[in-house]
Amino acid sequence: MKTYLTPVNEIERQWHHVNAEGKVLGRLAVEIADCLRGKNKPTFSTFMDNGDFVVVTNADKIRLTGKKWDDKIYYRHTGYIGGLKELSAKELIKKHPTDLLMKAVRGMLPKNKLGRQQLKKLKLYTGNDHPHAAQMPAELDI
Repeated sequence: MKTYLTPVNEIERQWHHVNAEGKVLGRLAVEIADCLRGKNKPTFSTFMDNGDFVVVTNADKIRLTGKKWDDKIYYRHTGYIGGLKELSAKELIKKHPTDLLMKAVRGMLPKNKLGRQQLKKLKLYTGNDHPHAAQMPAELDI
Protein backbone atom coordinates (compact mmCIF):
# COMPACT_ATOMS: atom_id res chain seq x y z
CA MET A 1 0.00 0.00 0.00
CA LYS A 2 1.36 3.41 -0.96
CA THR A 3 1.22 6.48 1.23
CA TYR A 4 -1.20 9.10 -0.08
CA LEU A 5 0.37 12.54 -0.50
CA THR A 6 -2.04 15.43 -0.83
CA PRO A 7 -1.23 17.64 -3.84
CA VAL A 8 -0.51 21.23 -2.87
CA ASN A 9 -3.51 22.61 -4.75
CA GLU A 10 -5.87 20.22 -2.91
CA ILE A 11 -4.82 21.15 0.65
CA GLU A 12 -7.78 22.69 2.47
CA ARG A 13 -6.73 25.24 5.03
CA GLN A 14 -9.16 26.16 7.77
CA TRP A 15 -9.09 29.09 10.16
CA HIS A 16 -9.18 28.58 13.93
CA HIS A 17 -9.67 31.12 16.71
CA VAL A 18 -8.17 30.78 20.20
CA ASN A 19 -8.85 33.03 23.19
CA ALA A 20 -5.61 32.90 25.21
CA GLU A 21 -6.96 34.63 28.31
CA GLY A 22 -6.02 32.63 31.40
CA LYS A 23 -4.41 29.76 29.44
CA VAL A 24 -1.03 28.33 30.46
CA LEU A 25 1.70 29.27 27.96
CA GLY A 26 3.23 25.86 27.20
CA ARG A 27 -0.01 23.93 27.00
CA LEU A 28 -1.50 26.49 24.64
CA ALA A 29 1.64 26.63 22.49
CA VAL A 30 1.60 22.84 21.95
CA GLU A 31 -1.97 22.90 20.65
CA ILE A 32 -1.27 25.87 18.38
CA ALA A 33 1.92 24.30 16.98
CA ASP A 34 0.09 21.03 16.24
CA CYS A 35 -2.63 22.92 14.39
CA LEU A 36 -0.09 24.98 12.40
CA ARG A 37 1.75 21.81 11.34
CA GLY A 38 -1.45 19.92 10.49
CA LYS A 39 -0.87 17.07 12.93
CA ASN A 40 -4.61 16.94 13.64
CA LYS A 41 -5.35 15.96 10.00
CA PRO A 42 -5.20 12.47 8.51
CA THR A 43 -3.13 13.83 5.60
CA PHE A 44 -0.24 14.93 7.87
CA SER A 45 3.26 14.44 6.56
CA THR A 46 6.44 15.80 8.13
CA PHE A 47 7.80 17.43 4.96
CA MET A 48 4.66 19.25 3.77
CA ASP A 49 2.77 22.23 5.08
CA ASN A 50 -0.74 20.80 5.61
CA GLY A 51 -1.58 23.02 8.57
CA ASP A 52 -4.30 25.54 9.25
CA PHE A 53 -4.33 29.23 10.13
CA VAL A 54 -4.63 30.13 13.83
CA VAL A 55 -5.84 33.50 15.14
CA VAL A 56 -5.03 34.14 18.82
CA THR A 57 -6.68 36.96 20.74
CA ASN A 58 -5.81 38.22 24.23
CA ALA A 59 -2.22 37.01 23.79
CA ASP A 60 -1.10 39.47 26.48
CA LYS A 61 -3.33 37.81 29.13
CA ILE A 62 -1.52 34.47 29.06
CA ARG A 63 -0.60 32.70 32.30
CA LEU A 64 2.68 31.24 33.56
CA THR A 65 2.87 28.83 36.50
CA GLY A 66 5.18 29.05 39.47
CA LYS A 67 7.80 31.80 39.58
CA LYS A 68 8.37 31.79 35.82
CA TRP A 69 7.39 35.45 35.42
CA ASP A 70 10.66 36.37 37.16
CA ASP A 71 12.82 33.26 36.60
CA LYS A 72 12.24 32.63 32.87
CA ILE A 73 14.88 34.57 30.94
CA TYR A 74 14.89 35.28 27.18
CA TYR A 75 18.27 36.01 25.60
CA ARG A 76 19.28 37.78 22.39
CA HIS A 77 22.58 39.01 21.03
CA THR A 78 23.23 42.32 19.30
CA GLY A 79 26.12 40.96 17.24
CA TYR A 80 28.71 43.07 19.01
CA ILE A 81 31.23 41.95 21.62
CA GLY A 82 29.56 41.73 25.02
CA GLY A 83 26.18 42.32 23.41
CA LEU A 84 24.20 39.60 25.17
CA LYS A 85 20.85 41.06 26.28
CA GLU A 86 18.37 39.36 28.58
CA LEU A 87 14.75 40.00 29.48
CA SER A 88 12.59 38.22 32.03
CA ALA A 89 9.14 37.03 30.95
CA LYS A 90 7.53 39.89 32.89
CA GLU A 91 9.67 42.50 31.09
CA LEU A 92 9.13 40.85 27.70
CA ILE A 93 5.33 40.87 27.97
CA LYS A 94 5.37 44.56 28.93
CA LYS A 95 7.66 45.48 26.03
CA HIS A 96 6.28 43.14 23.32
CA PRO A 97 3.00 41.53 24.49
CA THR A 98 2.71 38.91 21.72
CA ASP A 99 6.37 37.79 21.66
CA LEU A 100 6.03 35.45 24.64
CA LEU A 101 3.57 33.18 22.82
CA MET A 102 5.33 33.63 19.47
CA LYS A 103 8.66 32.42 20.90
CA ALA A 104 7.01 29.42 22.58
CA VAL A 105 5.28 28.31 19.36
CA ARG A 106 8.39 28.95 17.24
CA GLY A 107 10.39 26.63 19.49
CA MET A 108 7.92 23.80 18.81
CA LEU A 109 8.05 24.07 15.01
CA PRO A 110 10.78 22.66 12.71
CA LYS A 111 13.92 24.75 12.52
CA ASN A 112 14.00 25.14 8.71
CA LYS A 113 12.13 26.78 5.80
CA LEU A 114 9.05 24.70 6.52
CA GLY A 115 8.86 25.92 10.12
CA ARG A 116 9.19 29.55 9.04
CA GLN A 117 6.42 29.02 6.47
CA GLN A 118 4.16 27.46 9.10
CA LEU A 119 4.81 30.27 11.59
CA LYS A 120 3.47 32.82 9.09
CA LYS A 121 0.03 31.26 9.52
CA LEU A 122 -0.07 32.30 13.18
CA LYS A 123 -1.84 35.64 13.80
CA LEU A 124 -1.47 37.13 17.30
CA TYR A 125 -3.47 40.03 18.75
CA THR A 126 -3.55 41.62 22.19
CA GLY A 127 -7.23 42.58 22.34
CA ASN A 128 -10.49 40.77 21.69
CA ASP A 129 -10.79 42.07 18.13
CA HIS A 130 -9.01 40.75 15.05
CA PRO A 131 -9.26 41.63 11.33
CA HIS A 132 -9.91 38.02 10.20
CA ALA A 133 -13.67 37.89 10.81
CA ALA A 134 -14.29 37.45 7.06
CA GLN A 135 -12.53 34.06 7.17
CA MET A 136 -15.05 32.88 9.80
CA PRO A 137 -12.54 31.16 12.12
CA ALA A 138 -13.90 28.19 14.06
CA GLU A 139 -13.40 28.21 17.81
CA LEU A 140 -10.55 25.87 18.83
CA ASP A 141 -11.21 24.31 22.25
CA ILE A 142 -8.06 24.04 24.35
